[in-house]
Amino acid sequence: MKSKKFFINVFSNVVVVLVIVSVLFVTVTNSQAYPTSGEGYCAIYNGNTENNNISLMINVYWGTEYVEPMLEVLKSNNVKCTFFVGGTWVNKNTKLLNKILKDGHEVGNHGYYHKDHTKITRERNREEIYITDEVVKSLASYEMNLFAPPSGAFDATTLEVASELGHKTIMWSKDTIDWRDKDRNLVYSRATNNAGNGDLVLMHPTQHTLDALDDIIKYYLANNLNVVTVSQNIAE
Repeated sequence: MKSKKFFINVFSNVVVVLVIVSVLFVTVTNSQAYPTSGEGYCAIYNGNTENNNISLMINVYWGTEYVEPMLEVLKSNNVKCTFFVGGTWVNKNTKLLNKILKDGHEVGNHGYYHKDHTKITRERNREEIYITDEVVKSLASYEMNLFAPPSGAFDATTLEVASELGHKTIMWSKDTIDWRDKDRNLVYSRATNNAGNGDLVLMHPTQHTLDALDDIIKYYLANNLNVVTVSQNIAE
């Protein structure tokens, strides 16, 4: 008898195939519902600076083993954050995705294959975002409306396509660069130095980020900064 995991993987692959087939249809229908000129599109680098809110943005394609411990740190401090998830990661970690949502955190779109969106066609820009939307919707019954471009790479086409699909494009005001510098103290200092209202703080699930996370959150709270989701932070 084939294992349960085998059937789950088959189901996930079928979902992805069905979503890809539907992309062309969605391209036509959505292009009629949203503006398509480049004017007025912009990426968001900060939240509302009138409110003493700050947001942790955790981009997830790898480092799965650190996600659950990070969730425990967030829970122990009674704060919420935004996880931007890759589509390929979601297919392999549906149970963990649902735990993130069950714990009350926000989930955003981080593309399906972690592509550089400045180097792919308009159609591929759309597929990367749309397919990830549909996979998360199918496996977790959750609709996303934020998009964080992989590696922070975007252009006018990316902004247009994201908007057509109903997403705000999210960047950051502080980058821990934890993917490169495996140093707990550097992660802490980059997340806290001159931290202020509306900051969007980028990080990833790594051991050194996990090691610094509790102290980072405690610093924010001690300095009268509310740790909230990106959507709460950018709300007017």
